[in-house]
Amino acid sequence: MAFNCEVTELAGLAEGKPSAVFPLGLPVLLIRRGGEVFALENRCAHMGCPLAAGKLDGHILQCPCHDWRFDVRDGKFIGAPELSVRTYPAEIRDGKVFVRLP
Repeated sequence: MAFNCEVTELAGLAEGKPSAVFPLGLPVLLIRRGGEVFALENRCAHMGCPLAAGKLDGHILQCPCHDWRFDVRDGKFIGAPELSVRTYPAEIRDGKVFVRLP
């Protein structure tokens, strides 16, 4: 069963600044790029480091602990695409951001 969870107002989500939210108690990271919002697990696939403090360059998010880099569009690790962080479908409706969680 999946849940569509309202996680924030779009106006409160700054362009290009990772924002941590915790819908249903899960650590989710939101990233606004242009007219899109991307949602991914807020834990690095390497050692679980919180990605919210990471550095964003375009669609690439660099982990603050060990410099692993992930594409926020699909969660794939740049150095080895078979590794990834979980991503969640996100949508904008009526000025609000919703994330579909398992």
